[in-house]
Amino acid sequence: MILEHKGIQINYNVQGEGDAIVLLHGFLENSSMWDSLIPEIIKKHQTISIDLLGHGKTGCLGYIHSMELMAEAIEAVLAFLKIEQAVFIGHSMGGYVALAFAEKNPDAIIGLCLMNSTFEADDEDRKLLRTRANKMVKTNFKNMVRMSFTNLFSNESKIRFKNEIEVGINQALKTPLRGYMACNEGMKIRKNKEHFFKSLPTKKLIIIGTKDPVVEVDIIKKKLINSDVDIIEFPDGHMSHIENTKELTYNLMHFIEK
Repeated sequence: MILEHKGIQINYNVQGEGDAIVLLHGFLENSSMWDSLIPEIIKKHQTISIDLLGHGKTGCLGYIHSMELMAEAIEAVLAFLKIEQAVFIGHSMGGYVALAFAEKNPDAIIGLCLMNSTFEADDEDRKLLRTRANKMVKTNFKNMVRMSFTNLFSNESKIRFKNEIEVGINQALKTPLRGYMACNEGMKIRKNKEHFFKSLPTKKLIIIGTKDPVVEVDIIKKKLINSDVDIIEFPDGHMSHIENTKELTYNLMHFIEK
């Protein structure tokens, strides 16, 4: 389905009936990343999966896709669908977008799951990596995308899920150069939302992989001690929907039904 928004098209999919579950994909992904999880969710719920700015079939807005700008696109889709409240599940960058949406629309959130994601802002080293990546990708797009995507998996998973990784890379290569760069710039400038996330008065879950190269697992766990945030830990990398599909599906359904 397509919605016109600020002169571009936003692609989204609606499946099932019942309470709304909003699914937000990560960097270099699109709404197809949820294909293995949606069949279980729609047995009792409605899913809304959205291609974020510069990804999938959704266009780009300018040259910096801030998390707030992407959250506005989510607002537009939900307003069009007349959905006032939903459980949000955001993978990686999708978690950052979900936090931005929740900060502006706290009453719309009846559950928030940061899946292989974080409330932390980029540290200076990661900001520098994003700046370097945006320079390199201009002349070496395919190799940069392939490397960026593959490195999200644990070493064991790179072997075990070789075919699935190739499928994911082919989807990632559909991301336009402008979308790659604009989202990297947006992630680089996002703010720390630790206090907001902890204080949000709804059910909250963080899903982390012990071998995740992106999320600082130990820091996240330490900062959530004595909080009301549930933590689920898997023994692999950043891509739990591929590396831990069965366990992830079970825990997400438990969270949704909680």
